[in-house]
Amino acid sequence: MELPLSTSLSCFSFFFCLLVLSVSSEASHRKDEEHASTPPRGWNSYDSFCWTVSEEEFLQNAEILSQKLHAQGYEYVVVDYLWYRRKVPGAYVDSLGFDVIDEWGRLMPDPVRWPSSRGGKGFTEVANKVHSMGLKFGIHIMRGISTQAVNAKTPILDMTTGSAYEESGRVWHAQDIGLKEKACAWMQHGFMSVNTDLGAGKAFLRSLYLQYASWGVDFIKHDCVFGDDLNINEITYISEVLKELDHPILYSLSPGTSVTPDMAKAVSGLTNMYRITADDWDSWGDVAAHFDVARDFAAAKMIGSVGLLGTSWPDLDMLPLGYLTDPGSNEGPHRRCRLNLKEQRTQITLWSMAKSPLMFGGDLRNIDDTTFSLITNPTLLEINSYSANNVEFPYVRGSSSSRGRKHGQSRMYLTSMEETEVEVLGLTSCKDPKASGWLVEELDQDLEQICWKENMEGYREPFCLYKRNSLVESDEEIMYGSQYQGILHLLASENADICLNASPRRKITSSEFTRGSFSHCTRNANQMWEFHSNGTLISSYSGLCAIMKKVKANAGAAGARSWIATGRTGEIYLAFFNLNPDDMVIATEISDLAKALPGRSISSCTGKEIWSDTDLDRPTNDTITSFVKSHDSALYVLKCN
Repeated sequence: MELPLSTSLSCFSFFFCLLVLSVSSEASHRKDEEHASTPPRGWNSYDSFCWTVSEEEFLQNAEILSQKLHAQGYEYVVVDYLWYRRKVPGAYVDSLGFDVIDEWGRLMPDPVRWPSSRGGKGFTEVANKVHSMGLKFGIHIMRGISTQAVNAKTPILDMTTGSAYEESGRVWHAQDIGLKEKACAWMQHGFMSVNTDLGAGKAFLRSLYLQYASWGVDFIKHDCVFGDDLNINEITYISEVLKELDHPILYSLSPGTSVTPDMAKAVSGLTNMYRITADDWDSWGDVAAHFDVARDFAAAKMIGSVGLLGTSWPDLDMLPLGYLTDPGSNEGPHRRCRLNLKEQRTQITLWSMAKSPLMFGGDLRNIDDTTFSLITNPTLLEINSYSANNVEFPYVRGSSSSRGRKHGQSRMYLTSMEETEVEVLGLTSCKDPKASGWLVEELDQDLEQICWKENMEGYREPFCLYKRNSLVESDEEIMYGSQYQGILHLLASENADICLNASPRRKITSSEFTRGSFSHCTRNANQMWEFHSNGTLISSYSGLCAIMKKVKANAGAAGARSWIATGRTGEIYLAFFNLNPDDMVIATEISDLAKALPGRSISSCTGKEIWSDTDLDRPTNDTITSFVKSHDSALYVLKCN
């Protein structure tokens, strides 16, 4: 039985996530085989169709991928975001009452856009067609359980009996396991966390993932469970369920807002890939914002670390190239990528050097030759799959071009230009020593502030929030009260009823940062905080700790950057990036290459620059110098002695 219910007209993107596996197609179905041994590589319809993709459009793209990209290692095709939402007037990203669920409260594909799902078949026929093309199939899902299922009070399926879940002499329903105060911060009407301390909560999640496996799903992108929206309990239990399956499913987490290496270490062993940035769209600001976070994860040795039944990979998000739509749109695709060719080269070069999963987001039915050549460039694919020792290379210098020097405008840059720093409120792992930076300041016997103590001395005004015990407003909230005894609201001012949110109430892009998101005070875990005597301020929504951190107001917007890696046959890959608005000459000393490659001694190099297809004039033992246009990159393949 299908119950037509609602949520939102958000972006149904069928995310053709194409994954390169190092095992054979037969071995990849064995539970004991390692998978994701090279970074997942793919195509995602979110950027091109948002949420409106149909079965016909999806399969058309899958067929093109099978014919033109499978030979280059692209393997997974994934339906992204809101495949269960009806495309009807009134539906949008955070609407309620427009989704399709079954009698057990589980999401089912919209039968109008996915006609083969009728009769309770779900994605079985679509997955079978994808598999017949030699590809693998994936879906996007949200945290926990849908608000629609909770409101409908659907019973929970016990997969061991095939009937309603019973415990303690009663049948359990969706409203018994849904944590309404832990609704997804940026889809508050759509989804909420499940109480994994309850047997019924675990039974519901198990019924979901066993159903996905029965459909033939090979890849799951799990959203609103990571970054500022961290839900470690749900991630941990789902990882346990997936580990028990005979049919391996690749497990991906999203979004990546505010993610740090310390935060990721808690989940990397439970997953195969995890986002480390907010949403990436086709703007230069979004591209440039990835350089610092990619550097930090490489330095923390998170690239290709141990993951679920194999390895895990930091994910820089999709490549918004080719023919696209706009965020949140319910129509499309309708426009070309707004990045120019130089910026597109820079993006895919960084993604490859950082060994991020390569998820192409454009409509394959309208792919142009230039975009196709970028995503199939053999050097980039070789680097992305098989390079090692991938790190940012700091030993570069940059100066404005000779043309600029003639006009007396010469400037010198190191790895980045000086940038204005501002302090923002963010989240971090509570294991981070810097998290213990808060103290309580008493203003009078009835009024206290919680302040970031680093700024309590000196000329700067300290960052402080007014402390108030969290209010109980209804009988339903009284039920939650015992769980949240001693929990605080943190107010922007003494009198205004405006409280601090742990996670922004909308999806943000990679180039955005917030000084702290505030909204009207409610009894929602996203606004609940607990102050500990060790100076930590813990979010009840994510279990992460608040921290004040310095960020660059125009982070990544200018400067010379570089990455280095080694190849399978001893070659060295060296990439220069010009993030500056002006053309630059970027250079490094040959002798400095060995500083990033322990055990290597380098005296001279020969090689080729890939984008210009030019050879080094002669073996060089002093410097490698390249003229790099604004927002462009240079990529060298070097043979060094």
